[in-house]
Amino acid sequence: MLHHELELATKDGQRLPVRQWQLEFKPLKGIICLVHGMGEHSGRYHGVAQAMTAAGYMVLAHDQRGHGRSQGKRGHADVTMLAEDAAALIVMAQQIAPELPRILYGHSMGGNVALSCALRLKPAIQGLILTSPWLRLAFAPPAPKVWAGSMMARFWPSFSLSTGLRDISAANGAEEKILQDPLSHDRISAGMYFSLHEEGERLLEQIDQIAVPLFLAHGNGDYITSFPASRALAETLGDRCCFVAVNCAHHELHQTVQKEELFSRILNWMDKI
Repeated sequence: MLHHELELATKDGQRLPVRQWQLEFKPLKGIICLVHGMGEHSGRYHGVAQAMTAAGYMVLAHDQRGHGRSQGKRGHADVTMLAEDAAALIVMAQQIAPELPRILYGHSMGGNVALSCALRLKPAIQGLILTSPWLRLAFAPPAPKVWAGSMMARFWPSFSLSTGLRDISAANGAEEKILQDPLSHDRISAGMYFSLHEEGERLLEQIDQIAVPLFLAHGNGDYITSFPASRALAETLGDRCCFVAVNCAHHELHQTVQKEELFSRILNWMDKI
């Protein structure tokens, strides 16, 4: 698998690092534009890239602003700007190979961003993949903390705290690896939290406006992002959504023991759209 480092020029002049993966001698079926989750970075999706490139897809993945090797305060951004960054990644894919179909893939917080991008900006994509998307959280933060955070979001939006989320996967060693990863962090700002929270509610209300086929996977053992919210979204869309409920799986589906089956279902779905 070939790995190249690129740069994505954003609307406001930032330069975001991009990882590009593909097999050297395999004809390409399409390009997957991948948006990572909260506190992590594109390098953690090497396993996803291996599965997708082996099947004939190129994968492009950027480090979102405030994450990984990108500039900006850790865990601080607005979902509107993040969605525009995702749209810019799609334009990059179009410039690399305009004849190939493009699929937008978002995990967790990246699922919120990817869906926001698809609904708000209507980029030139042929499909959308969401895994464990942050539409709602699977738990209710303490009311005093929410109230204090809402005040900070108004008057000091960049103020940040620890997410408090450690055990993000049921996979052996996944928690240890991310905690030891110098490019990962556990910060989120008040402004970013409420931006994502409000956008999640808007996305649930407006999901019937989605214009592309959707593949949605969520583990019913996820205690970070809401499985019921994903199920409700899928029920609203009906046949326009391929919904995969992964039994007993936690948050990072691409790190679980069920990942090979998940990748197979994603690839089968992409081959049919």
